[in-house]
Amino acid sequence: MTIRIGNGYDIHRLVRGRDLILGGIKIDHETGLLGHSDADVLTHAIMDAMLGALSLGDIGHYFPPTDPQWAGADSLVLLAQVHQLIQDKGWQIGNIDSVVVAERPKLKPHIEAMRSRLATVLDLPPDRVGIKATTNEKLDAVGREEAIVAHAVVLLEQ
Repeated sequence: MTIRIGNGYDIHRLVRGRDLILGGIKIDHETGLLGHSDADVLTHAIMDAMLGALSLGDIGHYFPPTDPQWAGADSLVLLAQVHQLIQDKGWQIGNIDSVVVAERPKLKPHIEAMRSRLATVLDLPPDRVGIKATTNEKLDAVGREEAIVAHAVVLLEQ
């Protein structure tokens, strides 16, 4: 068996008037993430990790923010396309490990729903999708509740 590891990162600013979508789940909060698509930082970090494992660039290459067809796009639809791309190249996901960094809202009540939603899109058992949540201890833009960050690592197998 051959394996490849990819690392992904994303950050989006929090603003009023936008839905907060993380891992494909809409979370009730007074602010949401600003971006060309639905700005789901967790899903974006996972996609970048998948692409990075195969040296295929990043999501901006496939879904550029200058292209109007991706305005408001559901990131889970984009994730399914990236998943198909790696499958077409003969690879499958071994597992995903990720961290979402946000001061608020508290994400623990939503983690199982996010794992389930992502696992369904990727046709994986939920125990292969790890999601952790932490804060930034009130430090920097994330700590001031100006942004949310996500990190992801993906193991691909062939």
